[in-house]
Amino acid sequence: MNPVLRSSGNLSADRRYDYARAAAGEGDHAAAADLLQQTLEIAPRWAPAWFALGESREALGDQAAAAEAFAQALDCEPDDSQGAGLRLARLRGETPAHPPEAYVRDLFDQYAPRFYQHLVSDLGYRAPQVIADALMRLCSERGRDMRFRAALDLGCGTGLMAREVASFCAEISGVDLAPAMTMRARATGLYARVETGDMVAFLRDVAEGSVDLVLAADVFVYCGDLDPVFAAVRRVLASGGFFTFTLQRAENGHFMLGEDLRYAHSPDYLASLAASHGFDMPICDQVSVRRDRGADVAGLAIVLTSP
Repeated sequence: MNPVLRSSGNLSADRRYDYARAAAGEGDHAAAADLLQQTLEIAPRWAPAWFALGESREALGDQAAAAEAFAQALDCEPDDSQGAGLRLARLRGETPAHPPEAYVRDLFDQYAPRFYQHLVSDLGYRAPQVIADALMRLCSERGRDMRFRAALDLGCGTGLMAREVASFCAEISGVDLAPAMTMRARATGLYARVETGDMVAFLRDVAEGSVDLVLAADVFVYCGDLDPVFAAVRRVLASGGFFTFTLQRAENGHFMLGEDLRYAHSPDYLASLAASHGFDMPICDQVSVRRDRGADVAGLAIVLTSP
């Protein structure tokens, strides 16, 4: 993600920053770093310039200097809408339990206007279809009618998941961190309600055992530790209910933060977590729900059931 576009308050600093971003876009990170250092001489507490300097220093192979720049960006902007803390953690070989809320919110607020075109047309995104297919298969295997009374769509985005399941859900409620996303989800007319906020906080306000389907399409790539959301879903899910989601696949037995600043989770981690919260796992499929730079991204499609 590009740093959030905003002014330093100094036209000369802004101009140097723009030149630096252009140089970095052309692959000239040495020139970009030089221009960004000039920018910071003028605006020493401007977080976007520190973040961009960290990116250029990392591209030049100077990890120590890059870490210093990302740390400065984080110090200048503690809520961390750019994800400097994630970049810093990767350089240190660390895996945070979750990303900064401001980073995810601002990422998708910026992304919302081009969300459908980029995700579906450019990246071949198909998580909603994969989830719907897994649900149909499991319902068929169990002789269960493909009908759900109340569904929750976690990280609902612009409503792509709801479009896929609306025909067999009597009522769908959604939640997303990004206001620009929830505005578009509401506009579809497919949701009984859509809230803006954190999904675990949203689930706390849902009555115990009141829903029979919880969906999370490509959402947990922005959440490392899934224990809190598994606990919250287990509480609201009715007996016999389904909890289904997609994510990126890790092979480390746990979860990890990738170079793309998205989290990946291993099947072993998910199986252990499901068991600890009393879920059964009838479906754990190796799938790909999107492409990155022309190659399929290794993923998983999971369906958990509540006894």
